Amino acid sequence: MQTIRVGHSPDPDDAFMFYALARDKIDTGDFRFTHELVDIETLNRRALQAELELTAVSLHGYAYLTDKYILCTCGASMGDRYGPMVVAREACEVESLHGKTIAVPGTLTTAYLTLRMCLGEDFPYVVVPFDQIIDAVRQGEYDGRSIDAGLIIHEGQLTFESEGLALVVDLGVWWHQETGLPLPLGANALRKDLGGENLTRINDILKQSIQYALDHREDALNYALQFGRGLDRGQGDRFVEMYVNDWTLDFGPRGREAVTELLRRGSSSGVIPHEVQPEFVD
Repeated sequence: MQTIRVGHSPDPDDAFMFYALARDKIDTGDFRFTHELVDIETLNRRALQAELELTAVSLHGYAYLTDKYILCTCGASMGDRYGPMVVAREACEVESLHGKTIAVPGTLTTAYLTLRMCLGEDFPYVVVPFDQIIDAVRQGEYDGRSIDAGLIIHEGQLTFESEGLALVVDLGVWWHQETGLPLPLGANALRKDLGGENLTRINDILKQSIQYALDHREDALNYALQFGRGLDRGQGDRFVEMYVNDWTLDFGPRGREAVTELLRRGSSSGVIPHEVQPEFVD
């Protein structure tokens, strides 16, 4: 029995897709899966050391991991005309963000990469745990530093208005206007040293887990909602539907095109300091 350590974010969409693995709902053969739930920026940083065999990564983070990890064909989080958002205490135009200090969930997140490209320049930022950004924006400070706006991911995209904040820009909308493509935010990646046959088998097991959750939606949603942080069932269902869908079962040609374009633009903009050609499990 070979142990595969799995890292994913403690949020409803990741929990939903890993439900079948976490609750032993499918046959995994001679693989035993253990789960570590930590925020995506921590997973990105841990992946630099190749700690986990299977891990969620930001597509931005993947740009620095190509020697160690290969992308699974399934498990993607794609924002099709929606995605990470910049919010502030008062409504304003995106141009007014220039020179403002923005709370971000990590500099290896795709959200950070996309905002850099949207603004066309670097900006003052404070790294804040993703689930504390809304509070930091409301209070106007974090750890003694002034905060003007916040870059929110995960369920904050559905709850920021109820917290009295205003939308400045939806980066998924901006990206689609720029490219006509969905915004590829996150993926699952396998450590290359597992070997070709194992990579294919684990990729297939992950796809089975996602399909099982979609086929047993109510049970999987019940499991996922324990990671909802304030989402009611309707919001949780909506959030899962946003990020676990046909894109998640398979990137497909258009999804792969979106990944390639994101990394190409990230490199040409200078945010990513080298060219990146994504590689997927065969």
